[in-house]
Amino acid sequence: MTDSLRGFEALRAAPPAGCFGPRRWWGGPLDVEGLALGSVQAAATALQALTDTAGRYAVASGPTAASFDSLGHLRISGSKPQGFAPMSGFRPTLDGWIRLHANYPHHAARLMEALVASTPQDVDRALLSMTSVEAEEAIAAGKGVAAAVRTREEWLSAPMHGGASEGPWIKFMRPASAQAETLRPSSWVPSTEPFQPLAGLRVLDLTRVIAGPTSTRFLGALGADVLRIDPPGLPELTDAFVDSGFDKRSAEADLGDADVLAAVQHLLASADVVVTGYRRGGLDRFGLSPEELLATRPDLVVVTLSAWGSGPWKARRGFDSLVQAACGIAERYGRYDDDGWKPGALPVQALDHATGYGLAAAALALLAERRRTGRGGTAQLSLARTAEELFCLPAPEPSGPLSSLPEPEYLETESPYGHLRFVGPPLMVDGAPLRYGRAPERYGISALAWRH
Repeated sequence: MTDSLRGFEALRAAPPAGCFGPRRWWGGPLDVEGLALGSVQAAATALQALTDTAGRYAVASGPTAASFDSLGHLRISGSKPQGFAPMSGFRPTLDGWIRLHANYPHHAARLMEALVASTPQDVDRALLSMTSVEAEEAIAAGKGVAAAVRTREEWLSAPMHGGASEGPWIKFMRPASAQAETLRPSSWVPSTEPFQPLAGLRVLDLTRVIAGPTSTRFLGALGADVLRIDPPGLPELTDAFVDSGFDKRSAEADLGDADVLAAVQHLLASADVVVTGYRRGGLDRFGLSPEELLATRPDLVVVTLSAWGSGPWKARRGFDSLVQAACGIAERYGRYDDDGWKPGALPVQALDHATGYGLAAAALALLAERRRTGRGGTAQLSLARTAEELFCLPAPEPSGPLSSLPEPEYLETESPYGHLRFVGPPLMVDGAPLRYGRAPERYGISALAWRH
C-alpha cells in the first residue's frame, strides 16, 4: 500500500517503514491483517520521509491489532461501549438481506419514517415486504442509511463499483493555481523530537465517526495541534468521541452562521492541514471544497474522505458496515446456523481504521512534498476504495496457521468522562510504543482558536 505514496519526489526513494510480528491472527477469507499492517505502514513510511528519519518508525502486529479494535478495548468508568444500536445490523428482506445503520438518533428517525414504521417490529415487517434493493432505495430517499447485502459478483457488475474502484487507493492532486507558481517554503518544519515530530502543525478536523477521527487522533499523538469541529444539534456519539478524542480539542460551530463561518475561515488562514469526512459535496456550500480552499491557500494540505468514492453513489451517506454489505464482504463472511444462512462482517471495522491511516499517510506525504516545493495539494480516499484494496490482497490459505497475539498493553487515565482504559497508537518509535499525551476533553468545549 506504500505504492500509493510513490508519486512524490520526496517519497520515491524512501524505504518502507519496518513491520514486524505475526502475520495472521484474525483469520477469515480475506487478508484483513494485511490491510491493517499495510495502511499503518503507509503512514509510518510517509512520516519517515517527512522527517528524514529512515528506520525510526515501525509497525508491530500487536499494537496494530489492538488499535483497529480500539473501541472494543475502551472502558469508560469500567463500562464497555455499546457498539451498534439495537436497530442497526442485518435484517432479512423479501429476497435476501439488508444492513441498517441507526446508531445516530437522526438516522434511526429517518429509517422509521422511510419505512412508515412506529416500532422496530414494524421495521422488520416492512423489510420483509420489500426486496433488498427496494428497501435500500426507499431508506436512502428518506435520508436514512442502509445497504443491500450483495454478492461480490453483483457489486462488480453494479455501476457503483466503477466509482469505488477508480484510481489508486490514495488519489493525489495538486492545485491548478500552483502549477506555474514558485511558492515559498512552508514556515512549519518537523520537530527533531522523535515522539512529537508534528509539534506546531495545525490540523483542522472536520470529520466524524471512525475513519476521519482515527487519522487526526494519530496526527495529534505525533504532536499536531488538532481542533475538531462538529455541528451543534448533531452531537457525536459519546463512546465514539471518547475513543477518537485523544490528543485533540473539540469545538462546535454552526457554519450556517456568518460570524461563525468567518471565525472558521480565520482558522483556515493559518492552518496547515484540513481533513474532511462528510459525504462528498456536503461542505461545498460553506466554501470548504478542496478547490476553493486551495484557490485561497495553494500551500494548504487538504485530505478528504467519502464512503463511496465517485460514481452514482458519490453523495450518498455511508459507513464501514454498509460498505461491507454492498461490496461483497458481508456475503464472503456469511455463515450457516440453525436458522439458515446469514451474512457476516469483518472481525473489526477495518475499512474505517485502514482508511484513517491512509488519510494520515496522505497528509504526511503532502506535507513532505510541501517542504520540497512550497505547494500544498489534495488527496481523496473512500471506504469503498479501501474495500477494493482488501479484495486485491492475495487470499489467505484457509488452513493456514493463526498466531495468538499477547494481551494488549492497557493504559489508563482520568478524563471528563470518567476513568478510561484504552490502547495506544499502532506505531513504534525507535523500538518504543507511541503514546497518547492527553485524554479526550469535554465535547465542544474549546474555542475556535489554535492553541499557540
